[in-house]
Amino acid sequence: MHGEHTGERSTDAASVIDVDELPDGLVVTDGDGHVLTVNRAAARLTGVTREQAVGGHLRDVFSFRDHDGRDWWKWLDTYGGLPSRARQPELPLRTPGGQELLVAARLVREPRRGGEVVRVVITLRDAGARARLERSRADLVSTVAHELRSPLTSVKGFTATLLAKWTRFTDDQKLVMLETVNADADRVTRLITELLDVSRIESGRLEIHRQVVDVPARVSRIIAGRVAAGEPEDRFVLQVRGELPETWLDQDKIDQVLANLMENAVRHGRGTVTIVVEPSEWGVTVSVRDQGEGIPPELVTRVFRQFWRGNARRRGGTGLGLFIVKGLIEAHGGTISVQRGPEGGAEFRFMVPTGTPDFA
Repeated sequence: MHGEHTGERSTDAASVIDVDELPDGLVVTDGDGHVLTVNRAAARLTGVTREQAVGGHLRDVFSFRDHDGRDWWKWLDTYGGLPSRARQPELPLRTPGGQELLVAARLVREPRRGGEVVRVVITLRDAGARARLERSRADLVSTVAHELRSPLTSVKGFTATLLAKWTRFTDDQKLVMLETVNADADRVTRLITELLDVSRIESGRLEIHRQVVDVPARVSRIIAGRVAAGEPEDRFVLQVRGELPETWLDQDKIDQVLANLMENAVRHGRGTVTIVVEPSEWGVTVSVRDQGEGIPPELVTRVFRQFWRGNARRRGGTGLGLFIVKGLIEAHGGTISVQRGPEGGAEFRFMVPTGTPDFA
């Protein structure tokens, strides 16, 4: 009974959905092309309000044209073509104001199969967003090619040299070459891991496997690892404030976030790196602060974009780290921001909710 009631309630909610809640632009016309409704997203994309559009003909109100200047509505030809035709694939079109949109249409027929067109449902999307995504992917490919070329050239060069002239080198020389090959192979592995993370974040396929995580303990572990690798022990300070709630997080991904933020503070900042863990209203807040120059206010909005590398004089890495950090935090349902720290450097602060365990 309970399941049936829930299903009925869900159906009722779906039947009364407000078209203004849709993320894409929506225009609905009758079979002749007279506009019946326009949602808020479509008005924002086209600059034509619902009041201006309703009752007018689509051709006069929006004047969608392809890149050759042809009238899209005339080309759609709702009365022509096969009676089974039900949709028009997405096409790039322009408005009279020069706005480029991705426009698709569905022809609603009565009766459903072979009947006359009674409504046309048109969806609009900003073509600029797609163009930016395509540029981003092209930049990603270019960056990958550049970042892979150097270590692979080194691996190939040293390996070929050792194979050809093995007996001519001393053991110490061989060790140096093999250590270089090993380090460059690790660099390639890290790059591939970053690329897989970017792919999962952009496609929404990032999986979170929650368990109880002691955040201060994870910070301590990462600090110990950096100290063991040669960093001064007094470079890092961990502060735990208040009683922390139980947090259900993906331990590997939180380790990745913490390690990346601490690496960023060491690479781009100066002085002591302070990590503050404290309870927040709905979870746990972690702040990672350095004592460097900080991030200029005009660059704050770029920090979490792909390929951001901070100080150009100290370039390093692919510039994907903070983009991945943001994706991992948001996959947990949290938020992350950057601001000026109390001692002048950059402060990256993220908040994660207490969460709930994942049950199979």
